[in-house]
Amino acid sequence: MPEVMLEGLPMFEFAWWWLWLLLPLPWLVRRFSKPSTDQGGASLHVPFLDQMEQAVGPQQGVSTQQSSPWRLVLLYLIWGLLIAAVAKPQWLGEPIPQRLEGRDLMMAVDLSESMLEQDFEVNGRWVSRLAATRLVAGDFIKRREGDRVGLILFAEQAYQQAPLTHDRDTVKTLLDEAQVGLAGKATAIGDAIGLAVKRFKQMESEQRILILLTDGRNTAGVLKPLQAVELAKSEGLKIYTIGVGGGSQGGVLGSFFAQGSDLDEKTLTAIAEQTGGRFFRAYDLDELAEIYAELDELEPVEQDSEFFRPIDPLFQWPLYGAFVLALILAISLRGRN
Repeated sequence: MPEVMLEGLPMFEFAWWWLWLLLPLPWLVRRFSKPSTDQGGASLHVPFLDQMEQAVGPQQGVSTQQSSPWRLVLLYLIWGLLIAAVAKPQWLGEPIPQRLEGRDLMMAVDLSESMLEQDFEVNGRWVSRLAATRLVAGDFIKRREGDRVGLILFAEQAYQQAPLTHDRDTVKTLLDEAQVGLAGKATAIGDAIGLAVKRFKQMESEQRILILLTDGRNTAGVLKPLQAVELAKSEGLKIYTIGVGGGSQGGVLGSFFAQGSDLDEKTLTAIAEQTGGRFFRAYDLDELAEIYAELDELEPVEQDSEFFRPIDPLFQWPLYGAFVLALILAISLRGRN
């Protein structure tokens, strides 16, 4: 049935409206077919037919001209309800925005021994760099609705902990379960980038983003960071690098001495700039949270560009109606026996 309501509003429709063309079929059969008058030949006596004749009146053959009018109305109503059921009546709900395609976003988190350093303050107590990363990055992952998120953990070696997936809760759980020492004590930044490039190469996506979080410099692995960057550039991978820690429990004074920490800011900055990303520095939890908030602005969730309308099938209601009317008709015929 053609839509007569404004697009986007809830509405009722028949998906197969053309089946309503069958509605006059019983009347056409009754109008143009001739009743059978053949009385010769062998016949089979069926008691039920005698009851039908008594119900609809005496007939010559099986003429419906003398049928009870209200029973004919019931038969037509039953037919109409059956047509209504097979024509697929349905209720279209309000359009719900759907994302055509989200981003593919991989997070690479450093699990080297130095991530145990407790220089982040949370609710008045000092926690490790990894604990602070779990807290803030986990919230960032939960907000990436519509995106596919993956997780790489690295230290002396790099390995994929979670493939790119829409199941953000699982990725967050795997990040929460990550422990320092799982991949050694050193830091293989180049291998982490190389592994991300390899995983993205297997996926068809236009927006490829890697967020690399570390507190040190490259001290292990096969690939040098800048060699891995060349591979990332060839695959269109944009890298955001985050240097964490170094603030220590000395507050501002600790942040000052942190300038001489083991973090290789120069290399991390080059990695980000050469791939079109940015380098961020986080000395405390507030700065780390601000970085992820800024990443939300730099790489916003894909805007809604397509809609779908929830459909509630309603065919069962006319079908129930036809069944009830048929039951009434059967009872009335049985009562005439």
